[in-house]
Amino acid sequence: MKLQQLLSYTRKAVDDYQMIEEGDRIAIGISGGKDSLTLLYALSGLRRFYPKHFELQAIAVNLGFSIDYNKIQALCDELQVPFTVVDTQIAKIIFEERKESNPCSLCSKMRKGALNEKAKELGCNKIAYAHHKDDVIETMLMSLIYEGRFHTFAPVTEWDRMGLVLIRPLIYVNECDIVGFRNKYDLPVFKNPCEADGNTTREYATKLLNEINKNAPGIRERLFHAITEEQPLTKWQKPKA
Repeated sequence: MKLQQLLSYTRKAVDDYQMIEEGDRIAIGISGGKDSLTLLYALSGLRRFYPKHFELQAIAVNLGFSIDYNKIQALCDELQVPFTVVDTQIAKIIFEERKESNPCSLCSKMRKGALNEKAKELGCNKIAYAHHKDDVIETMLMSLIYEGRFHTFAPVTEWDRMGLVLIRPLIYVNECDIVGFRNKYDLPVFKNPCEADGNTTREYATKLLNEINKNAPGIRERLFHAITEEQPLTKWQKPKA
């Protein structure tokens, strides 16, 4: 996927769900993975020509691992986006002090809390997550399997208590296209050092969809259509112009 196509998908999502307003200061959560770095490229590119002026702030939450952020810092410098690393001891708390057998949920809450706090400290009013189209579909599938309901996250979520708005500008982008974008633009991706990486319910949902797709090609697009067009969840209704 070329940058022009990425910007087209991103702008469509931003426009469809009115994700960005004049004067927004948007924090981008940087994990070091392909998704968050693609989002960094997308919003920094959109910023150049979008009719509503907005600012960006990249933030990485270090869970306590030894990570070299120099290449990500260089990319942020190239894209003219300020970059901040928040050092924490989240990994130590979870694996050594709490000894969590299922650590992902607690880690996610603590990581998001650290990100939100730093975003507010830096004057941001919105946070952008790098969830893509496959994440939308897999979350819905996990909800059906484990909760017995048709549910997935919203394109825009208002956190009144925090005074922040969460946006997801990559919801129209397929993961396979992000992989292509990473390879084409040589993004400085590093492997997640967490010992629980790759052993999650989301990984199970991904493998299950791959198996279904063998007998029903195009299943992902049909499920995405069901989420965005056919089901009555108001959070996926596009705001009126």
